[in-house]
Amino acid sequence: MADDLRDKILTALSSVKTEGGDIVSLGMVSGLQIGADKSVFFALEVDPAMGTKMEPLRREAEQAVKNISGIKDVAVVLTAEKAEPDPHGMKKNPPLKLPARHIIAVGSGKGGVGKSTVAFNVSATLAALGHKVALLDADIYGPSVPRLSGLSGQKPKTNDSGKIIPLEAYGMKIMSIGFMVDEEKPMIWRGPMVQTAFYQMLRDVDWGSDTDVLDFLIIDMPPGTGDVQLTLAQKVEATGAVIVSTPQDLALIDARKAIAMFEKTNVKVLGLIENMSTYICPNCGHEDHVFGHGGAREEAAKRGVPFLGEIPLNGKIREQSDAGQRVTDESYTQLVHKLLDALK
Repeated sequence: MADDLRDKILTALSSVKTEGGDIVSLGMVSGLQIGADKSVFFALEVDPAMGTKMEPLRREAEQAVKNISGIKDVAVVLTAEKAEPDPHGMKKNPPLKLPARHIIAVGSGKGGVGKSTVAFNVSATLAALGHKVALLDADIYGPSVPRLSGLSGQKPKTNDSGKIIPLEAYGMKIMSIGFMVDEEKPMIWRGPMVQTAFYQMLRDVDWGSDTDVLDFLIIDMPPGTGDVQLTLAQKVEATGAVIVSTPQDLALIDARKAIAMFEKTNVKVLGLIENMSTYICPNCGHEDHVFGHGGAREEAAKRGVPFLGEIPLNGKIREQSDAGQRVTDESYTQLVHKLLDALK
């Protein structure tokens, strides 16, 4: 059935013409994803010199798929696959203007340290303290925010201007690629496609306006030091970055790389967070340092960056996260107050 629907989609897209032929035969359609609910997501690879001039073609392709009976939602991004990186430095072009007073990236040098959980709960805690907050899940290959926010399975709509209306939970706006694709299917995309999808989520989402400005736009970055991090540095005037690590040496090695990467791209490091810091037995009160303890604090001191706090390893955090609930552990409130201090 999925193969039949895929064939129907490609047949429909074959009717979309551009210079030299149709977009399928020209190899412009890539990264086609079909969700279990028959939502469709794909990219159009275009000449980088054409840029936004190809937007009508994108809309035509989107409509062609929408016309197929049974299709629920369609999302299409343009990607300049053959674009060459700027060899001379960062921010060559004017940065994207976003309606946010502070744009903060939450990153990590490696996966598995709880970065997305931290990003979501920092955002939700800021909102609970009365700030206007939005969260962008930029982890294209492993979007966790739909599950963390309790919004799995929901789809964003577009407004009259064609911008995506972010979903809302816990008093904040939320956008993730995970709202557009089946969460159980892998995103098999090359780097430039990921960069473009990230940029379009920044540009094409209705985050606010000149008269409706966010206090914070928090960006949950993918782990590592790759394409999305480079796009952030080139396209956005970020306030700074927060690095998440566990206390163990292996995680701290990669945290150092993340700190160095942000510093090299002129993004200020606002602080380091030690996640899964201490386990306290709920029955006997015994404290156990499963992954070590204090490593991130020591690393922050060595690097001359603020240490924002420790988040414990406990079952309640895991249960609340799996249930799509905001974590109520007091460590997050303390951490957010230290972050606010670092911004003064």
